[in-house]
Amino acid sequence: MAKTLFDRIWEAHVVREADDEPALLYIDLHLIHEVTSAQAFEGLRLAGRQVRRPDRSLATMDHNVPTTPGPIEDPLAKAQLEALRTNCAEFGVPLYATGSGREGIVHVIGPELGVTQPGMTIVCGDSHTSTHGAFGALAFGIGTSEVEHVLATQTLPRPRPRSMRILYVGELPFGVTPKDVILGTIGRIGVGGAVGHVLEYAGDPIRALSMEGRLTICNMSIEAGARAGMIAPDDTTFAYLEGRPGAPKGADWEQALDRWRELRTDDDATFDTEVVIDVAELEPQVTWGTNPGMVLPVGGVVPDPAEIEDADERAAVERALVYMDLEPGVALRDIALDRVFIGSCTNARIEDLRAAAGVVDGKPNCDFAEPWLTQARAIVSYTVPKVDVLVSGIFRSQPNAQPANLTVGTNGASRTANYQMNPAQFLAATGVALRPGLAQQAVDLLAPGAVYGERIYNTDLRMAKVLRFGNKRLNVGFDLYNLFNANTPTTYETVFDVATNGARWLQPTAVLSPRATRFNVQFDF
Repeated sequence: MAKTLFDRIWEAHVVREADDEPALLYIDLHLIHEVTSAQAFEGLRLAGRQVRRPDRSLATMDHNVPTTPGPIEDPLAKAQLEALRTNCAEFGVPLYATGSGREGIVHVIGPELGVTQPGMTIVCGDSHTSTHGAFGALAFGIGTSEVEHVLATQTLPRPRPRSMRILYVGELPFGVTPKDVILGTIGRIGVGGAVGHVLEYAGDPIRALSMEGRLTICNMSIEAGARAGMIAPDDTTFAYLEGRPGAPKGADWEQALDRWRELRTDDDATFDTEVVIDVAELEPQVTWGTNPGMVLPVGGVVPDPAEIEDADERAAVERALVYMDLEPGVALRDIALDRVFIGSCTNARIEDLRAAAGVVDGKPNCDFAEPWLTQARAIVSYTVPKVDVLVSGIFRSQPNAQPANLTVGTNGASRTANYQMNPAQFLAATGVALRPGLAQQAVDLLAPGAVYGERIYNTDLRMAKVLRFGNKRLNVGFDLYNLFNANTPTTYETVFDVATNGARWLQPTAVLSPRATRFNVQFDF
């Protein structure tokens, strides 16, 4: 009888299967993190049970680890991480703790360490466990009670899902990425289009993807409602795994390759559902709304609810437009970006970060923080359309430092003003021309609650529209050379309150060494 990739893996792992009952599956790998495991370990403790197969379990500190250096300040996050450390030590579960060099996002470290392998059943208390299906594994997320069941028995009762194949044909156009492929797929079948199914992604465009691209595709299977997503392993898979710490070695590697090459769908196998997508018709995709199914090509426009016949869908679009503060008919290309988030388990591999860096590399409007801003983690300037801009009071140092000088400049010309002066004096000293009738407004907005020489900060600035620069660059800089103790690094809080059309803010904090003498941030308009 012809079999699919899913059939082969499922049937190889069934411990017990009876009519009208969920099958009992053996689990090859249980990935654990701090959020969904604490109650599961406590359940074992109360029942006097041990972890059945610690060698088939692997824990990492993931969701609550901050992206900035220093101690964890959130008490709940700290408690969950400490509970994971205690539980793993008590029950003998291997833990990649923060600082071990192998910790990280659970769906990233599994592949990178080579513990995710073809033919496995893999579970984790996280919905995006489907990521691991890129290696030809059956991987799915589970809840806390199921985490306890796997810890205690290394098995899991599971009803057999239906099967769906998404067959891709054609060639990817320039600029269309794996993320665009899966978003375009979800836009086609909907966020509920794969409910109750395990997806198999197939076709030449899938085989042409790197492992990183395949991981992105399988990761978002859940956004289509699927139980899991899978891609048959091939030479690309094997080349990625070879030599990694968790991968087989020597003769075991050759034997593993023989097994893995059998993990495929027979030519005459059938699926419960089949979908064919021509990737040549895809463009880069943009999600405009509140779920991944609200997606359009980048050349599209925000939809008009009045043109949608289905009442439920129309209501959903109306709610999304309100939440996103968008108007129907607006071209997606014309929507300014406030922030660009790069990361998460969908696209947080080093290859993804390199791809993002390649986009901004060499672009004069994408200026990164200077290397000596030791806590900097992101771009500190960005490009927006022509806007009205107000730069308000910006500096506070500690302890007892002299006031800094602020430099405001456009197109290479600049003036300097000391922040001990009041707002009217500051605006006059900088020499930046205000539009007619706005000088008094600027003074009134800046004045309430300002503490000159210490910090100028006012929450009413969001709606201020004061300085019109057009397509120019606004340079904001601090002369810091007279503020340092000669031997001691000092922390300076630098708060940039930039109101652009009433909405955009940037608030970096920098730890500067005594060697640093200048701090500059640029905004392009």
